[in-house]
Amino acid sequence: MKIATWNVNSLRVRLSQVLDWLAENPVDILGLQETKLPDEGFPVDEFAEAGYLSLYSGQRTYNGVALLARGHGQDVVTELPGLNDPQRRVMAATYGDLRVLNLYVPNGQSVGSEKYEYKLAWLNTLHGFLKEELQRHDKLAVFGDFNIAPEPEDVHDPDAWEGRVLFSEPERTALKRLLELGLTDVFRKFDQAEKTYSWWDYRMLGFQRNRGLRIDLILTTDALTKRCVTSSIDKTPRKWKRPSDHAPVIAEFDEP
Repeated sequence: MKIATWNVNSLRVRLSQVLDWLAENPVDILGLQETKLPDEGFPVDEFAEAGYLSLYSGQRTYNGVALLARGHGQDVVTELPGLNDPQRRVMAATYGDLRVLNLYVPNGQSVGSEKYEYKLAWLNTLHGFLKEELQRHDKLAVFGDFNIAPEPEDVHDPDAWEGRVLFSEPERTALKRLLELGLTDVFRKFDQAEKTYSWWDYRMLGFQRNRGLRIDLILTTDALTKRCVTSSIDKTPRKWKRPSDHAPVIAEFDEP
């Protein structure tokens, strides 16, 4: 079984890229973030032709998440319970005995800003939701654009980024609290090349200079972690014309 996550930064712009990538990388489940599409505009038929069923929760211009899978998803959730928020950032579903949660965590704009406080409050609410999900589901995968680099090795210049949004201590602490619930960042289960990132700013030749951050994550419970055989970041789509600023992250699991 293969799971992948990819912030596509507008599915309308990059639909052909997602379809091309799936043709070369036939994963079982793909979580998309920043689809930036209202639900009535989601390309259900195009993905069905490629062999994927779609679940989606979107809005025009901003945010939006989706799950593409080989089978039908059940027990779908599109909001964090108790959080009255119009922003489409959450998509949970169950496939067989596997529960997945696809997230587009708020960016936060800048440390100390109103959007930064919203991000921390959002993560706190997520913590409560995840705690309940973990009580119900032994096999749980949480993935998406977390907009947080976990450790200095996930940042091209940690000294320059220290204290800035995406790498501030309160954000990293919030992520650690999620992991402490019983989740593992499976990318770090394996030896990885140094300076491996999943996001690069469009500006200042960020990708060409590899000035990136690893902020797209796949977190799993022990029942899945022990079955994970590889995890990687596919930088190929970031080299394409008009790419997303993010690259897909993949994890592969042995069948039980």
